[in-house]
Amino acid sequence: MIQLTHLNLNDQTLEGFRHRYLPVSSVQYHPEASPGPHDSLYLFDDFIRTMTHGE
Repeated sequence: MIQLTHLNLNDQTLEGFRHRYLPVSSVQYHPEASPGPHDSLYLFDDFIRTMTHGE
């Protein structure tokens, strides 16, 4: 039921997941922080799409 979406490149620990059927997702880092302002923009786009369309 859970799909892994982000793994740490250094130690292969889980940093993100998404539920396959429910509108639930999470990341274990600060997507608004560095290295750049646009690197994690897709996370916010997905969140907005889920909130407005229920997808």
